[in-house]
Amino acid sequence: MQENPRSSSVLMSTRQKLGQASSMLWVLGWAVLMGIAGALSIWLFHEAMFLVQHLLTGQSGEISDVMHDLSWWWRLLLPTIGGLVAGILLWLAKRRKSAMAEDYMEAVTLGDGRLSIRQGLLRTLSSLFTVATGGSIGREGAMIHLASLVASMLGRLLQVGATHLRLLVACGGAAGVSAAYGTPLAGAVFVAEIVLGTLNIQSLGPLLVAAAVANLTMRILGIYQPLYEMPDVQSVVGIDIWVFVLLGVLVGVAAPGFLKLMTLFKDRFARTGIPLYLRLAVGGLLLGLLLIAIPDVAGNGYSVVTALLHEPWAWYMVVGMLFAKVLATALTVGSGAIGGVFTPALFVGAAFGTLCGQLLLSVVPGLSIPLHLFTLVGMGAFLGAATSAPLMAILMLFEMTLSYALVLPLIIATVVAYFVARLLAEVAMYDVVLVREQNERLRSTLRHTQLNELVRPAETVLHDDAKIADALQMFLDYPVKYVYVVNANNVFQGVVAQQDLTRLLLHHSDTDNLCLADVLRPDFVKTLTPSLSLDEAQDYFVNFSGERLPVVSEEAEPRLLGVVYKSALLEKYTAIKRSLDGAEVTAVFNSTKA
Repeated sequence: MQENPRSSSVLMSTRQKLGQASSMLWVLGWAVLMGIAGALSIWLFHEAMFLVQHLLTGQSGEISDVMHDLSWWWRLLLPTIGGLVAGILLWLAKRRKSAMAEDYMEAVTLGDGRLSIRQGLLRTLSSLFTVATGGSIGREGAMIHLASLVASMLGRLLQVGATHLRLLVACGGAAGVSAAYGTPLAGAVFVAEIVLGTLNIQSLGPLLVAAAVANLTMRILGIYQPLYEMPDVQSVVGIDIWVFVLLGVLVGVAAPGFLKLMTLFKDRFARTGIPLYLRLAVGGLLLGLLLIAIPDVAGNGYSVVTALLHEPWAWYMVVGMLFAKVLATALTVGSGAIGGVFTPALFVGAAFGTLCGQLLLSVVPGLSIPLHLFTLVGMGAFLGAATSAPLMAILMLFEMTLSYALVLPLIIATVVAYFVARLLAEVAMYDVVLVREQNERLRSTLRHTQLNELVRPAETVLHDDAKIADALQMFLDYPVKYVYVVNANNVFQGVVAQQDLTRLLLHHSDTDNLCLADVLRPDFVKTLTPSLSLDEAQDYFVNFSGERLPVVSEEAEPRLLGVVYKSALLEKYTAIKRSLDGAEVTAVFNSTKA
């Protein structure tokens, strides 16, 4: 009995759908596990941090509050000791190179999802000592890395394939952000927007599940609270929204300057030539000198931001705190400490927004916008401009404050700040963003650069009435594998291959009466057209073992215009790459002389 073809097709389709559903459920199930593991990792980091603080100072809590209760000499020594221990741990991590990725972003975007356990733990401990002893750096860097490391370990233990392992590590990162800040939406979008570079639901879905489960786990543990909850924020309507356009412009100018300052301090510290562990100790010592006078700049700045939101500050106090915090962060980051600039960026944005609000409220007396709204919007706008992830920044501030009224001015200021920052400078908090943007510009340039400027004259050309002897002579004169054949009107007819001519000579002793038509191959070699982009032409060469391809006109009867050499295409590609980012390009072709 014959099987009904329609029934067979329906059965195959059903099997495929069941297989896809099973795979999706498997991924979402693992995302749940990564969410739980990520939240527990963040909880463990918090507990370890407070334990180190208690062992060293007898107190635990916000490090800036702890610093207030310490003597001046202990404020000086504590970050110095912390920097030295953190530096030794980081030095130990760098002593032995690993084939696995050191950073979770690298493991997801470039690697196979495998993170070095030894280096990951040493780097996390290094960051732990930095933040526990007053380093002006964010905790989120080590927290997210630890959550991703746990995800990588679990995936490898269960022998998950590379594609799924990368996604699990990304889920661990999303869970880490969610658990650290209480922001599940922003946690998922952070990894999707910055690390993966896509908001495709196939990738975003598991990230959302992992982030939501991590947030739920923190609630069950009883340690969740919105960081800056302000449910009674005043709505901004009408023409008053213009002030947030102006704020976005000012923040867009300031954010690249902040990032460049961090890079400048890194370069200055690196040029000293002293060992890494001493470099971090020196950075801690210089920070300690600052903490003697201004202990509030220790840590990630949470307590000061809370004070800016709820207490009146004179403008000169805000300016002084802003400069002190930027200097403290530059010393910590510049010395080589491992951590995040995420929360310090929120602090800088809060102070900058407060200053802009104070200025605008003083010069425009009729403006009925509360000062704390400028502070909150400044935080989101600065974070979006610094990270090049405006959507993540908008969602994060919304989730941190639980205020929907904040969303409209936040969108305006953050988007404006992002575009102004990208227009003024090519800097970002995370290198992966710059690499992705450079690659996108390269692809765009390759797509819009046409092939016509690379066309060279074709020297190995014969007319279709030529004899076999003429082709033989040409193969002797030129080290090529193909001779191009045209008619009297220069219309391309095809090629004569050296291998065919050799075979013909072996089987026919008399070739005087044979002509090229007897060995002509019309479609043996693909032809290019001058309007093709370099990107399209590269695809032709990838599957072609020779060195050159013919270029013909775009007519009903295509005329031979010349040839394009693979080496010329690669040279042009390299020139474009260098003009965009100054980097050398690795050859992607295996050149074989034709």
